[in-house]
Amino acid sequence: MSLTYITLATNKKMPLVGLGTWKSSPGQVKTAVSYALEIGYRHIDCASGYSNEHEIGEALHEKIQTNKCIKREDIFITSKLWNTKHHPDDVEPACRKTLADLQVDYLDLYLMHWPMAFERGNIMMPINDDGSVRYADTDYKDTWKAMEKLVEKGWVKALGLSNFNARQIDDLLSTVTHRPVVNQIECHPYLNQSKLVDHCTKRRIVVTAYSPLGSSDRPWARPDDPKLLEDPRILEIAKKYGKSPAQVIIRWQLQREVVCIPKSTTPSRIKENIEVFDFILSEEDMQQIDSFDCNGRLIVPTIVRDGVRVWRDSSHPYFPFNDSY
Repeated sequence: MSLTYITLATNKKMPLVGLGTWKSSPGQVKTAVSYALEIGYRHIDCASGYSNEHEIGEALHEKIQTNKCIKREDIFITSKLWNTKHHPDDVEPACRKTLADLQVDYLDLYLMHWPMAFERGNIMMPINDDGSVRYADTDYKDTWKAMEKLVEKGWVKALGLSNFNARQIDDLLSTVTHRPVVNQIECHPYLNQSKLVDHCTKRRIVVTAYSPLGSSDRPWARPDDPKLLEDPRILEIAKKYGKSPAQVIIRWQLQREVVCIPKSTTPSRIKENIEVFDFILSEEDMQQIDSFDCNGRLIVPTIVRDGVRVWRDSSHPYFPFNDSY
């Protein structure tokens, strides 16, 4: 695969590699986005839930204003509707705030961040004393209907999903006017999501892999958790191609036609993560990396309930990970 983009169902081209911004610290994310745009990134993945869109907006505005080679229409910008804004009356104001923070007139892609609705309000994580979340009962199909109006207003070019399972995707597809064109999910060699990727592909939904490198800096990581970038099997393949472990993993995703949004605020790594179009993994190596799958889901917050550590939101009726895929 030599192409650097994939074509969505809307015929819009989406760059195959983007810069992720989850966990990018204040004071660092602006610099990271600016540098990424300077070296050729044209896909920036954002979310209101990351609480850093105002800094990203500063970087976008400055680059578009000062660099004649960087035009708004050439940058693919994704953002996401957070869980506390699922009520239909909250969708438009939430999108308006994201547009204002990012200092843009439209989004190329707007995702529903999770199928689960949290209690309405401006507290991003409405938490009880025991660590549980206060939920709302808004149906994601009602949220989607409100999101569709954003397309009609021209504020959003396309809509998509994040963290939806196969059953929820089909449930939503039965009612939509504007079909989702992307499902952004955790996806890496320990959780290759082959069944869900296939399910989405058959429905002309492109899969974007978040935390494609294992997100070792996730807030709930434990010392004994596996570290994907240190896996000796990945290291061996990387040595064979003269590439870094991260480059091998990103290349594996691209050859599966899965979009990749690795996060970094380190210039050398940002540069390394997009230098993945000058080599091709053999079919044998692709299959070997596929075989690392162990349903190793890493990006699920946990709490201790009755003395047992469990997935925090597993009791929510729309929690997506109780299904097999």
